[in-house]
Amino acid sequence: MTDTPEITDSHCHLDFPDFADELPDVIARAIDAGVTRMVTICTKLRLEPQVRAIAEQNRAVFYAAGTHPMSAADEPMTSVDELVRLSQHPKFVGIGESGLDYHYTAESAEVQKQSLRIHIAAAQETGLPLIIHSRAADDDMAAILTEGYRARPYTCVMHCYSSGPELARTALDLGFYLSMSGIGTFPKSTEVRDIFAAAPADRVLVETDAPYLAPKPYRGKRNEPAYTVHTAQVAAELYGMDYADFAAQTQDNFDRLFWKAAQWRAAA
Repeated sequence: MTDTPEITDSHCHLDFPDFADELPDVIARAIDAGVTRMVTICTKLRLEPQVRAIAEQNRAVFYAAGTHPMSAADEPMTSVDELVRLSQHPKFVGIGESGLDYHYTAESAEVQKQSLRIHIAAAQETGLPLIIHSRAADDDMAAILTEGYRARPYTCVMHCYSSGPELARTALDLGFYLSMSGIGTFPKSTEVRDIFAAAPADRVLVETDAPYLAPKPYRGKRNEPAYTVHTAQVAAELYGMDYADFAAQTQDNFDRLFWKAAQWRAAA
């Protein structure tokens, strides 16, 4: 399918049980759809070996690792040294996902903040992009991201962005990126689409967060990387761009932010 524009699913969870019985087929469908790269995210560091194995066994797959904020109180606290050590793998391309989630786990807010600051320090140390999950925590998130950046600049993507416009402006002002998930295709997600439409096209990525948040027309079903295309088509319309041009723009954006994945592909 040489005429199919290439695109990258910048955030998915291929190690989740939802894909256990058909992962090779899931990856093959993605590639057929033009999704020629996927970043699978490890959310609990004790599971890093199995996430790493998926990347090692599949040319199209890269990975990142960190402690998800909803697990921060239940998992051992990581360290900068541990994250830096893991980052030495050639297909390890990002730090996280980390962040703050006060919607489900507000009771662990202080532990989440501690974990987030460790992940920021690891991003600063490695030069790899920080991958942020943020829900119902806009003020604290903006403050901590800004505090860290002023101490020592780093790069970052706000994954599955569905927070408010103020946090988006803070992130963009810091030079960070926003990633659109299937939420951006939902009829009632007008504010999310408006936030992306106002963002510079060179600061936007697309993702699935598979197996969650399947875009139209698959909403309510298991998501998978092939469906990145449907989110990207909606995003292209927001920018008044041809799909192929928008796909190429997001490829450039991904290569700039996830520079290690770009280097690996160039050298392969």
